[in-house]
Amino acid sequence: MNTPIPRQLVDDIIRELDIQDFAKATIREVKLTASLAEKRSGVEFVKMEMGIPGLPAAQIGVDAQVKALQNGIASLYPNIQGLPELKREASRFVKAFIGLDVAPEGCIPVSGSMQGTFASFLTCSQCDRRRDTVLFIDPGFPVQKMQLQVMGVKYETFDVYDYRGERLGPKLESYLSRGNICAIVYSNPNNPSWICLNEDELHTIGTLATRYDAVVMEDLAYFAMDFRKELSMPFHPPYQPTVGRYTDNYILLISGSKAFSYAGERIGVTCISDALFHRHYPDLASRYEGLAFGPVFSTRMLYALSSGTSHSAQYALSAMFKAASDGTYDFRREVAVYGERARRLKEIFTRHGFYVVYDKDLDEPVADGFYFTIGYPGMTSGELARELMYYGVSAISLLTTGSQQEGLRVCTSFIEEHQYEPLDERMQIFEKNHSAGRPENR
Repeated sequence: MNTPIPRQLVDDIIRELDIQDFAKATIREVKLTASLAEKRSGVEFVKMEMGIPGLPAAQIGVDAQVKALQNGIASLYPNIQGLPELKREASRFVKAFIGLDVAPEGCIPVSGSMQGTFASFLTCSQCDRRRDTVLFIDPGFPVQKMQLQVMGVKYETFDVYDYRGERLGPKLESYLSRGNICAIVYSNPNNPSWICLNEDELHTIGTLATRYDAVVMEDLAYFAMDFRKELSMPFHPPYQPTVGRYTDNYILLISGSKAFSYAGERIGVTCISDALFHRHYPDLASRYEGLAFGPVFSTRMLYALSSGTSHSAQYALSAMFKAASDGTYDFRREVAVYGERARRLKEIFTRHGFYVVYDKDLDEPVADGFYFTIGYPGMTSGELARELMYYGVSAISLLTTGSQQEGLRVCTSFIEEHQYEPLDERMQIFEKNHSAGRPENR
């Protein structure tokens, strides 16, 4: 079987890297395999494994950060609670694009949502000693589970694939009713599937979170990137869907990395609801001198982790939030290219026998965006991930994201215009090599 990359070359690299099961290979292991194969073969890879922004950073942020540095801000420690200007603009941004009222005191800058989730996990898992487990509505970002592994916190998980709509409530309650769940975690839009939970589903999550006293951690890393909806008008509906309309037990994790392409400066905000920010948990209070949830998050967890967030980057995010809320900067228009890339990539893959794994939001086709998922008839996740390497295409297995479905996560961020044609040609070869093994051809 002829392939664009010699099979032996790829197999040797996988063996050298001591990857025992390619279905379980991490993002960085897949990336390294692709980089070495590209170097040794001289064939450019279509790299779709890393969720890194593929657009220039928002110039508004760059200008504000440079100005802050020129004014000497680098010599000053940032306030652990955050730059007052950023806190105000974050609160205003949440009102403008989500439609929620979150006080500035609860909007706390973090070194990217990664740090925000770590500090949130720490705080939530210590609120009540009886509630020692985090529940993931998967698929999701694999590193969040690694964070819990690092801190020794237990977690449960289920794949939402078969539990959309009316089936979500009973499934959630089967876990929450045990009384050990401290937090519920999901991303919306979802990494990796790009499904978007709707208002009814979020209402279900919020209602059950209140009933069973669990904190919902809503990961909004891909803020307002459901390109099926017009979400770019500040202070006008429709707004970014959120569980915050249905419970007071919520934390919003808003990242500068994707919406503003500001990943390199590691900046985001964690927005804690007013009620949760001021809530006193007996176990938390006894451990931290009587402090409420919000102050524990900032003055204990964040302070212990990093003693604050990059001072100059806070000026950048503040400026970007302000411009977006003022209506002078349409960040959605900047990132809409991801949706167009997804549309073109899906067309190529499906034309050559692949299928979209997570293809629907209930009765509506899933949006085109930063990620999508593909499968191939008769192939497991690991088999497909490895096989595509022979065709100069790299993507990660859905198995690593908590999904129970067979397939891969495809990221659109690094796709360049000149790569569509060779991808089409390679998938034509792939189809020719594998069509005999597809169920309809047996």
